[in-house]
Amino acid sequence: MLGVFKNGVMNPPKELHSPASEQASMSAKSPEQTLEDFLASNPTNGFSLGFANKGFLAYAPPQRSLESHQRLFCSVNDVYCIFLGSLNNLYTLNKQYGLSKGSNEAMFVIEAYRTLRDRSPIPAHRLLKELDGSFGFVIYDHKAGAVFAAIGADKAVNLFWGIAADGSVMISDNVDLIKASCRKSFAPFPAGCMYHSEGGLMSFEHPKNKMKAMPRVDSEGAMCGASFAVDAYSKVNSMPRVGSAANWATWG
Repeated sequence: MLGVFKNGVMNPPKELHSPASEQASMSAKSPEQTLEDFLASNPTNGFSLGFANKGFLAYAPPQRSLESHQRLFCSVNDVYCIFLGSLNNLYTLNKQYGLSKGSNEAMFVIEAYRTLRDRSPIPAHRLLKELDGSFGFVIYDHKAGAVFAAIGADKAVNLFWGIAADGSVMISDNVDLIKASCRKSFAPFPAGCMYHSEGGLMSFEHPKNKMKAMPRVDSEGAMCGASFAVDAYSKVNSMPRVGSAANWATWG
């Protein structure tokens, strides 16, 4: 899967950008060229969706013989989700949210997102901690122009994010796609964390703690985009509360 978001749809921590990208020996591909590569490598079952000047999502179902995790795509009312992995308690979650027992993980995540967006009394970190399984997902809400992404704490599913030469933010489970456009300005998406376009990056496992950037050097000794971890000694000013959908920082 591949997500590319432009024109301020995502504003990741500044430490994700590496100055070494400008000095990298290889020339960076544009996100559009990387999209072409993705579709060329999935000629029979890959597709992409463009969202005017906001970016695009690209998806291909997993090749059963090569991949251990399922990959799902779903869209409902201009909310689009790509889900990786599986939830052990999906049946219970579907029942809790009034979904049919045949609903898959991507359908559930969209419904949970819409519930949170529309002033749910449940904080986002609490909902994510209720997910039992190995998972990662990227949601794009086209009407709101917002991205919501998260990955489980067990590190069984991997996502990578980076900043392309044109300033676009890219997310993918294929690190080679990220490297092609972001060069050194990329890192693994931190496990047990979530990101929203307005609320930023936070740990849903430890919502009272701030995140800190961890310097990262590759095998060539070049500084890469920082990885991020929970800062055990730094607390947020107060526990966020659920409030207006216009202020996602209250979602914690």
